Amino acid sequence: MNTDREVWIDWLRIIACFFVMMTHCCEGFYFGDGGTLVLTKADAFWVTLLNTFTRACVPLFVVASSYLQFPLHYPAGTFFRRRGVRVLVPFVIWSLVYALVWGDPVQNFKDLLLNFNYSAGHLWFVYMILGVYLIMPLLSPWAEKVGKKELQLFLGIWLFTTVIPYIRYWAGGPAEVIYGPSGIPNLARYPLWGEASWNAYGTFYYISGFIGYLLLGLYFRKFVKELSWKKTLAIALPLFAAGFAIGAGGFYRRVLASAGGVFPVSGPVGYAAIWETTWFNDTLGLALMTIAWILIIRKMNGAGPFYQKFILPVSQASYGMYLCHMLVLSSVLTWICAWLKRGTEGVLGFWTTPVEVLLTALITFIVTAVLCVLVRRIPKVGKFIMG
Repeated sequence: MNTDREVWIDWLRIIACFFVMMTHCCEGFYFGDGGTLVLTKADAFWVTLLNTFTRACVPLFVVASSYLQFPLHYPAGTFFRRRGVRVLVPFVIWSLVYALVWGDPVQNFKDLLLNFNYSAGHLWFVYMILGVYLIMPLLSPWAEKVGKKELQLFLGIWLFTTVIPYIRYWAGGPAEVIYGPSGIPNLARYPLWGEASWNAYGTFYYISGFIGYLLLGLYFRKFVKELSWKKTLAIALPLFAAGFAIGAGGFYRRVLASAGGVFPVSGPVGYAAIWETTWFNDTLGLALMTIAWILIIRKMNGAGPFYQKFILPVSQASYGMYLCHMLVLSSVLTWICAWLKRGTEGVLGFWTTPVEVLLTALITFIVTAVLCVLVRRIPKVGKFIMG
């Protein structure tokens, strides 16, 4: 047994990976026909419930990277070389795969010159995490010396920035949806605290977003001691409940407002961009749920035979699972929905949608786990493909 591993991080990676698949399964029930589509009020309810529950998946991955890598344990050159092999090489391989098999290959390859493959939108994550890696060497000397109160101060400022999206909505009303290349929607931001048409870098720009999750991982590593289950739940459950209420309430209310009491509700893809406002990774609801999940998952330290034979190898393949899972998920979801039908007209009525989401996520997880673990074991090339 490898006693140097942080066992709970392996459990976290697996949970976060499954949550990613749940999130992408749910998207099939509010995207459709080239835009936004929610067939029934039941679909709106189940998507809100299930997707809010799992939505902290990406922040959890960032916290895991921070906990293990930050501050850096070796020179920046070594860090970038190791991260390059572990992250960039598999990313390039799978970007090319998606460019060839989904959408228009010519347009996809053009897009890859400037951004991620728009037909495989989940690959945005890699660009983000690479940006976090770039900042780690700059912050590492400070991270080694920072005290608890000082770090709490910066985390407090960051938590304030997670309220800014709500302040924008309150100050400017419903955000205008603008469209970038390939029809990707973005919300026009109401300018705050130094922002203007000629300046996007307002007061809180540099300490907002995923930098907060980097600091959160550091805080847990340096200053949060092992807590009893009683104390863990006493802190985690109220945090999760508050975060869930913020995330779920915002999404469900916006869907119902768009529907006006009549389903199905459909429109341009920009509808979903507005509905998802309280699900954004830089919002208070997700920050609170992320903290709650970390507190709970830290208690998962079982390192017995099940961990050695199943949890550890799947955790090691989790990056590859993230990269390739959409190829499996899309086919599985199509098959499951064809079998059980859609909405309340499905085989199970009101319960059709959650069963379809959970079945799709579970089958996708198992298939991709087996595939990625086996490919990763191929001598010399496996780790270059799966990370």
